[in-house]
Amino acid sequence: MERFWQVYADPRQLEKVWGPAEMPATFTEHALTPGGRMNYYMTGPDGQKYCGYGEVLTVDEPHDFTVRDGFADEDFRPNTDLPTGDNEFRFEAVDGGTRATYTSTFASSEGLQQVLEMGVIEGSTSAINQIDGLLAQQP
Repeated sequence: MERFWQVYADPRQLEKVWGPAEMPATFTEHALTPGGRMNYYMTGPDGQKYCGYGEVLTVDEPHDFTVRDGFADEDFRPNTDLPTGDNEFRFEAVDGGTRATYTSTFASSEGLQQVLEMGVIEGSTSAINQIDGLLAQQP
C-alpha cells in the first residue's frame, strides 16, 4: 500500500498516471498536505496545454486523501465557468495487493454532466490503467 501511495505523493510519478496516455501531465506545484495545492497541465497531441489545479482538503497517509480539482487558466487561476469536483482517493490492503477506490462528487448534476460530456470517464479510465505498468517498472 505504501508503494501505491508514493505514486500520488511523488509528482514525477504522478505525472505518468494523472492524465490519459495521449495527454501527459506536468505538475508545477505539488503539496500533498491539508491546505496544499497541486497545479498541473496536460499537454494534448496537438501541443495545447490544459491547465488544472487541486486544493488538498484531507490527507490520511497512506490510506486516503481528498482534493478539490478544477480547471484553470495558464496562470493556474481557477476557471469558475467550469465545475470543480471533490475527488477522494482511498487505498486499502487486500490479499497482498492494494485496492484503490476513486470517488468524485460535484455540486450539481449539471456540473457532473458537463465533465461527462468532456470525456472524464474515458480520460480517467486511460489514466488509471497506467498505474499497474508504473508499479511494475519501479520497486
